Amino acid sequence: MRTLRLGVIGAGRMGITHYSIINSHPKVKICSIADPSVMVTSLMGKYLEGLETFKDYNKMLKKVDLDAVLVCTPPGLHHEIIKQCAALNLHVFVEKPFTTSKVEAEELVKLYKDNGLVNQVGYVNRFNDVFIKAKQWIEEGLIGDVIRFKSEMFSCTVIEPVEESGWRSTRENGGGVVFEMASHAIDLVNYLVGKPDKVIGTSLNSIFSKNVEDIVSSTFLYDKGTSGTIYVNWSDESYRKPTNKIEIFGSKGKLLADQHGMKIYLREAKPEMKLSKGWNTIYITDVFKPVPFYVRGNEFTRQLYEFTEAILNDKKSSTCSFSDGLETLDVIDSLFKDSNSNSF
Repeated sequence: MRTLRLGVIGAGRMGITHYSIINSHPKVKICSIADPSVMVTSLMGKYLEGLETFKDYNKMLKKVDLDAVLVCTPPGLHHEIIKQCAALNLHVFVEKPFTTSKVEAEELVKLYKDNGLVNQVGYVNRFNDVFIKAKQWIEEGLIGDVIRFKSEMFSCTVIEPVEESGWRSTRENGGGVVFEMASHAIDLVNYLVGKPDKVIGTSLNSIFSKNVEDIVSSTFLYDKGTSGTIYVNWSDESYRKPTNKIEIFGSKGKLLADQHGMKIYLREAKPEMKLSKGWNTIYITDVFKPVPFYVRGNEFTRQLYEFTEAILNDKKSSTCSFSDGLETLDVIDSLFKDSNSNSF
């Protein structure tokens, strides 16, 4: 039975999360991990048997024989790392937002398409049971034609003045609410409604950050007549954990969903689906499918297991490929350009 040899680059919060999840897969062997923190790599090397650790990911890629890599570094490093992985014919899972440059993202999409390598970006909402069911019902026409939507995300990530040091202090490295959080809200729109044809009225506000934004709001327009808004605020103390919300109004009803459940208002009953006229409530326990190992949510395991199975079964695409990541980055690029054009 084939065993997938895996390396991890970046041992921060998401790197450790992904390590613990993928390590549960019976057909995966994590061979190595790279991180500039000597404390992290020394502890992992000491207590995790058979794991090679490196301070420099370049040395890891040269020395260790791998099939695939999880890239969990700051976004500004993604492009160069993934290019090196492509040269070594390695499949890649990369944490969002893929890259911080649309041009660099386009290059990587082409590289991985030409090389026939499995590629995936960590937009985890696409693997959440509630949002999967919402997408299914939207595509089946349950709420009719989509007319208006609202995609929101809130957290208390930045609720006091932050030091202007480290990669999060500059947009070029992937700092700011747009890259770190709004990318999820934008990707959710692309997943459920489709990529917008135009972005207008973008506003970026700083509250505690000096060089990057803490709030973003914008309007998305579609040639077919659909329109919607996004609003993301990571300086909202009323939220204990990051929360994604989306509200979609259609010609036959309305849908409100977050990671934990969904409410649907229907103009007509759907007895074959056990849905009544008026409001219906669906909890995540009504739609969830179990996963072999649970950390933070089923969706985190599901995305990494899909990446692994795609490699083992010689598939070339996934639910969230580099091409999907590029579409989200294209909208982000439009947001920044629109914001600059709105400056007074």
